[in-house]
Amino acid sequence: MAESRVQQSRSRDLDKLLLRPGNLVAPTFEPGVQLRDDLQEYARILVIGAGGLGCELLKDLALSGFKNLEVIDMDRIEVTNLNRQFLFRLEDVGKPKAEVAAKRVMERVSGVNIVPHFCRIEDKEIDFYKDFIIIVLGLDSVEARSYINAVACGFLEYDSDDNPIEETVKPMVDGGTEGFKGHARVIIPGSTPCFECTIWLFPPQVKFPLCTLAETPRTAAHCIEYAHLIKWDEVHSGKTFDPDDPEHMKWVYTEAVKRAELFGIQGVTYSLTQGVVKNIIPAIASTNAIISAACTLETLKLASGCSKTLSNYLTYNGVEGLHIKVTEFVRDKDCLVCGPGVLLELDTSVTLQKFIDMLEEHPKLLLSKASVRHQATNLYMQVPPVLEEMTRSNLNLPLFELMGKVSKDIIHVTGTTSKDDKKTSCLRKLRLVFKGADVVTDLDMAGGA
Repeated sequence: MAESRVQQSRSRDLDKLLLRPGNLVAPTFEPGVQLRDDLQEYARILVIGAGGLGCELLKDLALSGFKNLEVIDMDRIEVTNLNRQFLFRLEDVGKPKAEVAAKRVMERVSGVNIVPHFCRIEDKEIDFYKDFIIIVLGLDSVEARSYINAVACGFLEYDSDDNPIEETVKPMVDGGTEGFKGHARVIIPGSTPCFECTIWLFPPQVKFPLCTLAETPRTAAHCIEYAHLIKWDEVHSGKTFDPDDPEHMKWVYTEAVKRAELFGIQGVTYSLTQGVVKNIIPAIASTNAIISAACTLETLKLASGCSKTLSNYLTYNGVEGLHIKVTEFVRDKDCLVCGPGVLLELDTSVTLQKFIDMLEEHPKLLLSKASVRHQATNLYMQVPPVLEEMTRSNLNLPLFELMGKVSKDIIHVTGTTSKDDKKTSCLRKLRLVFKGADVVTDLDMAGGA
């Protein structure tokens, strides 16, 4: 009886969203107990990252009615995490973040099942990500976001009218924090801008010229990077620096202090050394909590349709007072990751050379001197000469075979095209479908293929 009352209390606020109609709901929204129960039983959510933001996300999602969660994180708990990653304790230092975070949430929220994965996101097979209805990102790097964005957009398929096929759409909810600032965004591949469409939102990573580090250091960061990038290799020839090894970090810190004293520079601390070497972004628990709440609400709206989703980027700034703004960014229709590309239907017998010739005649492409890439493989490269020679033998082979005999897939081609009587280089995304390799219907013939 007590457990029943706890369950009713936990779902009280949730029921106000899921059990009754509203004016801002999605067209597919059907309020009722069945919706709430289905979310708890069938909705599978993947959280990527179990750090400051990831801990908050797991807790918030568990308390918002999601019972089937999984989390991926490759890091182990460090002492410096404990001030903001509230699921961890001193005795947890050295343990995998994903495993401890999952255990702690399941201890506090009954009925929730969280499966942890202590690994890199690249270690998982691509099909692993297909099993989740929504992917929630609590990451701290541009590279990791780009990878997951490419994976999710890779599931996206378009019909012959370049409209996204709904069942192939894999929504993402992305959160990020830095000090008193943060963002939350909704990415629906094919509808909203994907991460790659708005990559310019992220400032370039700070890089220091080696000549500055070696000859004219001016800041504490210069001294640290000198010890990290130059001094380490001079003293430890051939030994790889491990940023997670405390002894290695202490050595860099000690050398950085010596360097700073030599040039009369103040400010080298152990925590700053960690931050510079590991590119640690300053984090505050309250900012993580606010951004996590926004991301969790958007996840609930996506999963249930109980309200319209964010359009499509929210920024939070708590440096001086409080400022929250929503910006609707525009999707790049020619995006090489989430855009439809150009649809081409080919015979399985078409050779790579014939395909390249077709690109020059295709009215939408008019692409000359094309190089062709499939996934991570260069099928043919015009330049440099050494790569042209290495890939030349592929020209007489059927493209269908070079692509592993798949019935349909994406390739990227680079070349030159004419615009306003000027030759310009360009990169294009193509959707290839091979006739006879599989049953294909309702696809227009493109470019006389």
